[in-house]
Amino acid sequence: MLSPLGLGCWQFSKGRGLVGKFWPVLGDDAITAIVRTSLAGGINWFDTAEVYGGGRSEEALADALNAAGDAARGAHIATKWWPIMRTAGSIGRTIGERQRRLKDWPIDLYQVHQPFSFSSATAEMKEMAKLVKDGRIRHVGVSNFSAAKMREADQALRAQGLRLVSNQVKYSLLDRRIERSGILETAKELGVAIIAYSPLEQGLLSGKFHKNPELVRGITGPRKLSASFKPAGLQRTQPLIDRLEELAVKYDASPSQAALNWLIHANGDTVFAIPGASKPHHAEENIRAMRFRMSQDELRELADISEFCGKR
Repeated sequence: MLSPLGLGCWQFSKGRGLVGKFWPVLGDDAITAIVRTSLAGGINWFDTAEVYGGGRSEEALADALNAAGDAARGAHIATKWWPIMRTAGSIGRTIGERQRRLKDWPIDLYQVHQPFSFSSATAEMKEMAKLVKDGRIRHVGVSNFSAAKMREADQALRAQGLRLVSNQVKYSLLDRRIERSGILETAKELGVAIIAYSPLEQGLLSGKFHKNPELVRGITGPRKLSASFKPAGLQRTQPLIDRLEELAVKYDASPSQAALNWLIHANGDTVFAIPGASKPHHAEENIRAMRFRMSQDELRELADISEFCGKR
C-alpha cells in the first residue's frame, strides 16, 4: 500500500513549541508545494505527530492535502500520540483533537511516540485497539520502542485480534544501532515495519558538509552541538561519503539518494524511511531515491564501510 519513502512532516510545525523550533517556519504555500511535489513523485504517505507544533503540523498537512485535490486521493496519514506525563486513558480522550487537527482525514496509522508514560505498553495498546474497533484509526504503531517493548505491544494487540504494524526509530547508514539492539531482528520476526527517521543523519549523508565544512557555521539548533559535524566527525565519515558519491555518479543520483536507496533495500521490505523536506526541490531529491536499485554487492559494501564510520 505504501511507497518505500514517506514524507516526514516535523518541519511543518510552524515554529511552535520546543519541538517545533528545531526548524525554520514554513509558509503555507511552501508546504503545499512540498506536499504536491511529493505526491506527484509517487510518495503516498505522510508522517506527522501531536507534538510537532502542538498539532500545527497536522493542520498544515491536512490543508496541503486538501489543496492538492485529486492528486491527494489515496494519500495515507500517520500521526502520533504524545505519552510523556500522561496515562493510556489520554489516547481515547485526545483522538478527537487529532481528527480535528487533521480536518477529518483518516488516521491510517496511530503511533505511541515514546515508550515513556504513566501506563504500560499493554495498557496503551488496549486503548489503541478500542480506537481501531470504533473505526477512528486503522492501524497501530509505536515509536522508539525497544525489542522487548515491541513484543509486549504486539502481544497485547494480538489479544485484541490485531497486530503491531510498525516501530518508528532512528536508523541510517551512520546510525545502525537497531541492528545490534535486537530491534531490527525482532521487527523481521514479528512482521513489523521499521519506519526510519533521520535517515540522512540531519543532512550529514548529503556530503555537502564534507565538501564545504564552512557550511557547519550556518547550522542552527541541536545539530550544531553534534560531534558528527565537528572536523573530527567529518573526517571519520569521509570514506562513506566518498563511496556514496561514486555510486551516485553510477546511478545518475546524489549521495543522499544513494543513502536512502540503501536504507529501503538493504533489509528486504522491512524498512521504510521518512526524510523531511523544507523546500520543493528537497522533495524531488527524496523521490529520485526510489527510481533505482543498487546491487546486493553495493548494498553490502556500503554496510561494511559504514560500520567503521557510524555510531557504535
